[in-house]
Amino acid sequence: MKQSKSRRKRGIMLTPAGLKRLEAAILAVEKAHNNGDRFTLDELGLRMNVSSKTLSRLWSLDRGVDQKTVRVCFSAFNLELCSEDYTILDEPNHTETSGELLVSLETEEVSSSESLSVDSFINEQRDKLKHFWSYPDGPVPLDSPFYVERPPIEELVYREVTQPGCVIRIRAPRQMGKSSLVLRLCAFAQKQGYRTVNLNCYQIDSDGLTDLNQLLRNLCWRIATELDIAPNLNDIWDEEVGCKLNCSFYLQYLLKQIQSPVVLVLNEVDCFFEHPHIATEFFALLRSWCEEARQNANWSKLRLVVVYSTEEYATLDINRSPFNIGLPIRLVEFTQQQVEDLAQRHALDWSSGKESAQLMSLVGGHPALIRIALYYLCSQVITLQELIQEALTNGGIYRYHLWRHWAKLQEKPSLAKIYTDVVTAKQGISLDPIEAYKLESLGLICFKGDRIIPRCELYRTYFAKQLATII
Repeated sequence: MKQSKSRRKRGIMLTPAGLKRLEAAILAVEKAHNNGDRFTLDELGLRMNVSSKTLSRLWSLDRGVDQKTVRVCFSAFNLELCSEDYTILDEPNHTETSGELLVSLETEEVSSSESLSVDSFINEQRDKLKHFWSYPDGPVPLDSPFYVERPPIEELVYREVTQPGCVIRIRAPRQMGKSSLVLRLCAFAQKQGYRTVNLNCYQIDSDGLTDLNQLLRNLCWRIATELDIAPNLNDIWDEEVGCKLNCSFYLQYLLKQIQSPVVLVLNEVDCFFEHPHIATEFFALLRSWCEEARQNANWSKLRLVVVYSTEEYATLDINRSPFNIGLPIRLVEFTQQQVEDLAQRHALDWSSGKESAQLMSLVGGHPALIRIALYYLCSQVITLQELIQEALTNGGIYRYHLWRHWAKLQEKPSLAKIYTDVVTAKQGISLDPIEAYKLESLGLICFKGDRIIPRCELYRTYFAKQLATII
């Protein structure tokens, strides 16, 4: 019996490749025509002539949008829709499609010779998303759809880095998104034609943390190498002058050879706080560069970005520190709306707000803990209820994260004793400011008015049990 062809409208959804191509085109327009500022969802909707709800469906990568809408969205950014940009999403209870799917946007006609279920399409789509679903450990890659903006932070740092001789101070505990923000700041700077040098201070050898001359020579060598300039340190470095002056002369020598601004990022400068003599001299040097940039045209090409978890005010002279000048940026937790938006990007429908509220009652808006949960939930290896129950009993999917914190506390018994008081108190307590700073730098507490409480319920429950074993 001859099968008849059927004609009906089918929704289509973007592939990861299609979404990446569209986002790249949007980013290019933002840089060229919007001063680098990101479009809001409403602004994008106006530009594409579609609703923000439709855009949310388009970005979700799991819900269908009509073919004409997708074509309109692409054309708004001078893109032509290609077959690699989308896949067909069959409607429920209609599963007849061909073994080799042939799609025509003009005729919207599909011929079928064998049955293929909607589940097959979903599974195929999940396979295409697997490269995005890597375990969330480390900075969010530039091409990832899982980076969550926290307005107005991105706008502030993008604007500030264009200012001559600027200083940007980014502060937050570990795994709050500092490195992800720095990646995007450097990418923005490079789009402006700037040179960027992104240094992680934990890569400095132990000798560099006890010998200031060795530290500054290493720093100069690394900066020159990143700028593709032959270091030639021995030709310029004069041991009789002193290492700080040598370092300043050398950096000025590098800046003279670069026509464009140079963004110097110093990540994890906290490592110097355990070496007070080195910290005092090194941070005083950074402060002198900032002051020089205000009055010297060559030095004004330098843009300094300092990234850290906490300040040790007790060990630094406020007049010789870079931690009280420039633009201060402090990263905060995700809001419930941001959590729901991120869940949607993971192909989870949390629009009711129930699921996001349940997860946040456990981990708050902690970016790393939220992303770890969504990774396991979208991979369908655990339900939300199982996740919460296991996390409160033995740490569950968070056990490695918790073990890292536990190891830090065991290294500092006096700090562990203080944290015991925090997690066992029925209400917030007061602490010595230095001890509070140490716990905050680890990300273990937050401030509620003038009182201190555990960062989240997960920490309260887990560490109350663990700390009880060593008291």
